[in-house]
Amino acid sequence: MMKNTQPEPWRVKVVESIRRIDRDAREECLRRAGFNVFGIASEDIYIDLLTDSGTSAMSDVQWSGLMRGDESYAGGRNYYRFEETVHTIFGLPHVIPTHQGRVAENLLFSTVLKPGDVVPNNTHFDTTRANVEANGGVAVDLVIPEGREPRTPHPFKGNMDLVRLDACLAENRGRVPMVLLTLTNNSGGGQPVSLENVRGTSAVCRKHGVPLIIDACRFAENAWFIKQREKGQGERAVHEIVREIFSLSDGCTMSAKKDGLANMGGFLALRDEAWVDRLKNKLILIEGFPTYGGLAGRDLEAIAIGLEEVLREDYLAFRVGQVTAFGEALAAAGVPVVEPIGGHAVYIDARAFAPHLPPEQYPAEALTIALYREGGIRAVEIGGVMFGKPDPERPGREILPALDLVRLAVPRRVYTNTHLEYVAEVTAGLRANPSALRGVRIVKQAPVLRHFTARFEPM
Repeated sequence: MMKNTQPEPWRVKVVESIRRIDRDAREECLRRAGFNVFGIASEDIYIDLLTDSGTSAMSDVQWSGLMRGDESYAGGRNYYRFEETVHTIFGLPHVIPTHQGRVAENLLFSTVLKPGDVVPNNTHFDTTRANVEANGGVAVDLVIPEGREPRTPHPFKGNMDLVRLDACLAENRGRVPMVLLTLTNNSGGGQPVSLENVRGTSAVCRKHGVPLIIDACRFAENAWFIKQREKGQGERAVHEIVREIFSLSDGCTMSAKKDGLANMGGFLALRDEAWVDRLKNKLILIEGFPTYGGLAGRDLEAIAIGLEEVLREDYLAFRVGQVTAFGEALAAAGVPVVEPIGGHAVYIDARAFAPHLPPEQYPAEALTIALYREGGIRAVEIGGVMFGKPDPERPGREILPALDLVRLAVPRRVYTNTHLEYVAEVTAGLRANPSALRGVRIVKQAPVLRHFTARFEPM
């Protein structure tokens, strides 16, 4: 039973039926999908914790906002509502809509990066890293040491290592077009970054004359952690903390499919007008006119409303509280989870969960397969499959990341505590006999972002 959760700060008006197909049918789904849960149809999923991106339930106000969509090609009224909302919340002067966050990243990197440029981050997520590398850049992760230790009880394990950042900028002078800071740190367990660390990162960037760009997709959850955990911040309103965070930056990329509470959309918000002119020219070429950026007017309206709703403190208290209670239920059952619990997901340490599996057999992927087979639950691997790279010194072998995690991402305003209790029970059942998990090998993979489409074979 999940403890210490408060009631949802909303009422349910519409429900969607879900079904749990039997175990034999799930096994067949796995076989057809090459044992990759990305390839399984959603109607064959019982509880879908693959991602919190684009999976939120929209509010009644957002749904009504869709009816106010102005689908004019240029200058639609929803753009101006969206632009003003971004100005008010983030305090950044120039706003460029895109149809999702990775487009904002690609638009920025393809315009600003040169081959060989270095881009430091606390930890790059998969699409961010891929977009940096696809444009000739070198993605460098500089999270603090505690961020790579699953059970170290540090309150801000997403923090940038400021000493290493300073050294990186000094060593690569003239080759660093920007520093990124991801809030919260998705690849490292959904861990927050402290306001003190944002200030420190900004100061190091200013010292070296390098712009600081924030990956803002979970900005509100990060601000809530600052309010709850950081000395001197408890009496401040979340929106005030958010405004200070972004006042320390030169801009941000945003997937509005997370803390925008929308099913599609994103944006870039920047200070540098020269960058903005170049980005808008490219936007017109690949996405659309700058007042819609690949989105329908109704989507811009839904994002504007969602950005306001996500800052409600009763919502954030429930949102983070629900995920925390879910993680605590798993930990109480002996499941090794990344601690403290993150804001949008619970991360299982798969190497600790199944120590009999060598890292080369992708234990996190093995656990995602087992969760679906046993309970119809879809999670995602964040480990060797997602971040492994060929080892140039050992042909046929890989350089594997330090962490091999299974992310149970909780969609916003979608599942009740009872749904998550079910997931905890299934996971605890697997934990009771971890030696039953079988490793996998990759039999087919794409050259970039292979985890989306790879096919596997059980060992």
